[in-house]
This record gives sequence, C-alpha cells and structure tokens, in this order.
Amino acid sequence: QVQLVESGGGLVQAGGSLRLSCAASGSIFSINAMGWYRQAPGNQRELVATITRGGTTHYADSVKGRFTISRDNAKNTVYLQMNSLKPDDTAIYYCNALIFVLTAGGGGAYEDDYWGQGTQVTVSS
Repeated sequence: QVQLVESGGGLVQAGGSLRLSCAASGSIFSINAMGWYRQAPGNQRELVATITRGGTTHYADSVKGRFTISRDNAKNTVYLQMNSLKPDDTAIYYCNALIFVLTAGGGGAYEDDYWGQGTQVTVSS
C-alpha cells in the first residue's frame, strides 16, 4: 500500500509564495516520475509541473518562471515552490507519482499511478 500526503497549502496574498510538499510512504521499491496537478472549481484537473527521477522537469506555460518543482529521492518527497502567486493559481493542488510498489509477499513489484488527497491553495487579490 502506498500513500501520498501533501502539505504546505494555505491562504496567501497575490505576489506571495508557498511551498508545497508531498511525501510518499508505504511498500515502495522506487518512484519514477512525480508531479503536481491542480483543479479549480468548475475546471478540469490540469498539469502544473512534473519531474523525472533524474531531474528532468516540465511546466505548464501558466506557471513557467514562477514555480519550481524539485524532489528528494532519499525522502520520497516532491516539492513545488510557488512564487509570485496570482489569484488564478487558486485551486486544489494534487500530488501524483508513478511508483513501483512491492507486492504483499515481497516477491515482486508492479508500477502504478498514485494521487494524494490534495491541498488547498488560495490566493487573494
């Protein structure tokens, strides 16, 4: 079993900063890609940023230059540093990870896609 737990969300004024964290735990063999997605009320969930295990990053155009994704493989944790926040950044932010999970008996592993429960980010004008 694998769990992803996000933290760091909150209320901030426009122009401010927040740092989100997502820690994976459980029967993990390895974590491949990790990323952040967000969903505002009435909208589809959208990509914010992704990062491979080797550190290759990708950002949505709307956050380029303002957000930075990083990861600490030893801690099974991914971060999202959000600077120059705008009201349009208001959303629930979800952590995602592609993980090789150990089987219950420890005799093998399988790869699956996991999501956290989300953390609310609210940016006031």
